[in-house]
Amino acid sequence: MAQVPQTFFDALAVRTWCGLALESLGRAREEIDAINVYPVADGDTGTNLYLTVESAVAAVEAVFTAYDVGRPTLADAARAMAHGALIGARGNSGTILAQLLRGMAQVLATDGETPHTDGSGLRLALRHAADSARQAVAHPVEGTVLTVASAAADAAGGAEGDDCGAVARAAYEGARTALAATPGQLAVLERAGVVDAGGRGLVAVLGALVETFTGEAVAGVRARVEGGSPLAPAGDGSARVAGVEECADGAAAGGPAFEVIYLLEAEDTAVARLRERLDGLGDSLVIVGGDGLWNVHVHVDDAGAAVEAGVEAGRPYRIRITHFGAGDAHTTGGERLPRERVQRAVVAVVPGEGLAGLYTEAGATTVLARPGEPPASGELVQAVRRAHAREVVLLPNDAELRHTAAAAAEQARAEGIRVALIPTRSAVQGIAALAVHEPERRFDEDVVSMTSAAGATRYAEVAVAERQSWTMAGICQAGDVLGLVDGDVAVIGSDVTATAEAVLDRMLSAGGELVTLVLGDDAPETIAEHLEARVRESYLAVDTVVYRGGRQGALLLIGVE
Repeated sequence: MAQVPQTFFDALAVRTWCGLALESLGRAREEIDAINVYPVADGDTGTNLYLTVESAVAAVEAVFTAYDVGRPTLADAARAMAHGALIGARGNSGTILAQLLRGMAQVLATDGETPHTDGSGLRLALRHAADSARQAVAHPVEGTVLTVASAAADAAGGAEGDDCGAVARAAYEGARTALAATPGQLAVLERAGVVDAGGRGLVAVLGALVETFTGEAVAGVRARVEGGSPLAPAGDGSARVAGVEECADGAAAGGPAFEVIYLLEAEDTAVARLRERLDGLGDSLVIVGGDGLWNVHVHVDDAGAAVEAGVEAGRPYRIRITHFGAGDAHTTGGERLPRERVQRAVVAVVPGEGLAGLYTEAGATTVLARPGEPPASGELVQAVRRAHAREVVLLPNDAELRHTAAAAAEQARAEGIRVALIPTRSAVQGIAALAVHEPERRFDEDVVSMTSAAGATRYAEVAVAERQSWTMAGICQAGDVLGLVDGDVAVIGSDVTATAEAVLDRMLSAGGELVTLVLGDDAPETIAEHLEARVRESYLAVDTVVYRGGRQGALLLIGVE
């Protein structure tokens, strides 16, 4: 169906643009996937861009649906577009596109009451988008989507008049010209005979912007350069380029093995520290967002460390970890570990006898941490030895045991045992990790799956205060019931069941599919039944599982995943 041209940039134009951009990326997705050779030739840039815009479309449609009469403001629609893209961003290019849309929204939503803007506002939005995206990338590289975005903004700035269509077309033509020049800026593109995949996707999005304001579809874009190397589809569906082995920073093969992406709730100061930490762990670092919500993207060898850095900065969730190749993440050069199946074990620290039985039944070797008596690194090393395995996954299940567990892992590695430390902070995170553990998988794949499951599980506990103290929720007195969410006191109450219910409601307000309850010996007899009923009556499609933890210190442990 033909689109009605939009004269001004208003909420309807945002909606139309997002829809057209999704259609355009849908048509170009396979082509963009096929030319994806930088920063990693994993053949998914087109798909990632499509999924990012799909999330933006859903958010904008939700805003329009919320209005029974009238329509949302430009600010409402622009913010929804940016938020949807942020929470749905996939891959390196998708994350950068999310920041481009966020940069535009920051300009378009400056005056929340303005119903629309003209070409001058669109110019400013495109300029701010390009600048903010460049700032979000730790080490910007020319010949990428950043170059194309900057060229689009430059061209829009030179367009005459305040007509949105003219500004959009100028931006599109500037982007096309810059895209055609990308092979001359990146050797990996030149050898492959292709333009930058992320830039190609941005041109498609800008083409949709032109159609939004003019009603006319734009001309096609050449993705391949004559005389370049051929693209050969790989057996796994990704695009591999003859003779091309570059990774994110242009280095030869042997770069980071994992792509780690997660949403993060954190303060600006914590994110600044996170940038430094992740920049030291890997490359292709992009952190976009603001106002307490961020999307983090990085390529690393140690996926667990990247997730742990996020945990230290705030609350990471929707964690996605992708292994780039079939090789082992910790090997260097051309060496690979033997491919035959090796014996593997899980060693876990557990806070009570009941959980020790549960973990043991699931095949783990356990170390009991009695209240007030955390295990030393030597005890963990002994447990690793007791497991009699060449490969061990270590679950500390306590934030305070992180350094102890790291020391134990180093000692075990010195003895020739391969150890992966997953930074679980609660026994419920360990349960989630253990639930997806599959010894038959490759070690790295198993660790990635377990790390992702643990990181996606929020944890809480209900305990009794031993003394008066200051907390995040105010001053507590000895004997008060405390509800701790992700390690911080969130609720202070006098009744155990009421406090537990308040904590559970707070956790499920952010969503969830499964609630895990681990009851201590001193928990009220009816608390599990009460909380199960609460979940059943108030949260549709959320399941509950209950375990007996025994003498575990806390009255109740709660996990939400």
